[in-house]
Amino acid sequence: MIKSLTIRGPFRGPTGHDHHTRAFVRHLLAAGVRIQLLDVPAWGPRRMAPSHPDPLVDTLATPVGADIVLHFCMPHQVAGGLTRFDVNFTMFEASRVPRAWVDLGLSHDLVVVPTAASRDAWTASGFPEERLRVCPFGIDGARFHPDATPLALADRDGRPLASYRTRVLNVSDLTPRKNLLGLLRVWLRATSRDDDAILLLKVGRGAPGATVRFMREVDMLERQVGRTRPQAAPVLFMDHVWADAEMPGLFAAATHYWSMSHGEGWDQPMMEAAATGLRLITPRHTAYPTYLDEPAVSWLPARRVVAWVPGDGSLAALYRGAEWWEPDEDAAAEAIRAAIRGEVDDRPTARARLLAEFTWPQATARLLSILAELQSR
Repeated sequence: MIKSLTIRGPFRGPTGHDHHTRAFVRHLLAAGVRIQLLDVPAWGPRRMAPSHPDPLVDTLATPVGADIVLHFCMPHQVAGGLTRFDVNFTMFEASRVPRAWVDLGLSHDLVVVPTAASRDAWTASGFPEERLRVCPFGIDGARFHPDATPLALADRDGRPLASYRTRVLNVSDLTPRKNLLGLLRVWLRATSRDDDAILLLKVGRGAPGATVRFMREVDMLERQVGRTRPQAAPVLFMDHVWADAEMPGLFAAATHYWSMSHGEGWDQPMMEAAATGLRLITPRHTAYPTYLDEPAVSWLPARRVVAWVPGDGSLAALYRGAEWWEPDEDAAAEAIRAAIRGEVDDRPTARARLLAEFTWPQATARLLSILAELQSR
């Protein structure tokens, strides 16, 4: 039985990775595990707003005598040698992981990933399968549910979002993998200004200049497509950092959730949208088939293509030589038009399956069983 753990991971910010660390820590504490929590500051500069402090941040720094360090980070961010065992909980979104990750992973006692797709990316790169374990993430169905109170939001002209019949949400960072330009290209093609619909893009605050570069790319996209945003149904960009407690209201403000991502290690916002009961439009690849199935989602075909990230920085190096997935834009345009037409859809949502198979207590129990394997060594 695991009585204590040292956990290293991002937990002070608004990203999905911070969220996963916080969620596991809370549920491990609820399971009676004593925790020492260490930050991975190199993860990124973003922090939760000072008005939304998390009580975990400053209360779990004391050593607890653990002989396992559980790292929630990329392999090169693992700080090994702190105690007897190092376990890295990580993920990847393309067809194979970088060669350097394989070498680093071999120095860890176990590598844990959330899906079979991430496991396959590791084994395709030559990492031994016996050193890998799969542990899905979870969802808090008591927070993300169909009766959550929507945030009182409005468009740029002050019109309440609730007055739009179709409200399509996407929550993403400004990275090429999220394919927001492809998403916007489909929206420009598929919608018109007369449609009673709005696209809600909740974007992360990236590195300095990232937002300016992205908006320049959007301007170029409009010229390429031959249509401007005023000619399409409205698009509302939001970069506000909401507290964890406020996020259910953002999902409740939408009717649909839509992804055009090239690949996902998990996509927690998609899972939160599913638990909220939103209609889902998503490509059939990587993490999505793990927790979504046919009745609850409009699947988009996707084909494998060469992964490409501009520049020669560390992000581009991660995907060099790998493949990811290109969602079918024609199929996406038809799915968006069907949503805007308000076609009757009495299919069940994904919520029931998530609550049956993918809760945080279930994820925590699975993780503890994986870590317990080390005690017999």
